[in-house]
Amino acid sequence: MGKIAASAMVVLMVAAGCSRVATLPEVRVGEVHDAPAYRIGPLDNITIFVWRNPELSTSVPVRPDGRISVPLLEDVQAADKTPTELARELESELDVFIQNPLVTVIVTGFSGTFEQQIRVVGQAQQPRSIPFRANMTMLDVMIAVGGLTPFANGNRATLVRVVDGQQKEFRVRLGRLIQDGHIDANVAMLPGDIVIIPETFF
Repeated sequence: MGKIAASAMVVLMVAAGCSRVATLPEVRVGEVHDAPAYRIGPLDNITIFVWRNPELSTSVPVRPDGRISVPLLEDVQAADKTPTELARELESELDVFIQNPLVTVIVTGFSGTFEQQIRVVGQAQQPRSIPFRANMTMLDVMIAVGGLTPFANGNRATLVRVVDGQQKEFRVRLGRLIQDGHIDANVAMLPGDIVIIPETFF
């Protein structure tokens, strides 16, 4: 009961700050959204390769404070930077110690920044945050969270999205999409989206 009550409270808190429910258009070919440049987030894992300096190359996790520890350098801020931006900064810092450093940064474990995640709350099998990726749709999100619970009212689910700086609600029919197999109920996702799945009240 505690878990159900907590989920209901989350739904009420998020819905309270949103405008009236609207309907999103279905996904059509060519209308899905490309991902913005990926920005490193806390808890990502990254590999740093320093050309001709294997002793400086390393694989490190990004700490919760957004920083990493690398050889020769003190803590370096990594979160909210693209891999290329971080590589250029490391080159600048390492230039004090080695001549003409060439650095490549590769993200090997993805979590992403808060703004790049999609959050699913309520009656999903595995409610959680997932990283946004290019061309992601609601069906992809539902697969990632394991679908709906037996208690979900999927056809009254809500997608919360920021549009022109304002938080808005859109009705999404997850039951029609997942249980009935109607692909016309699919919608394109954007970074920062929140999916709220209410419980069926008998």
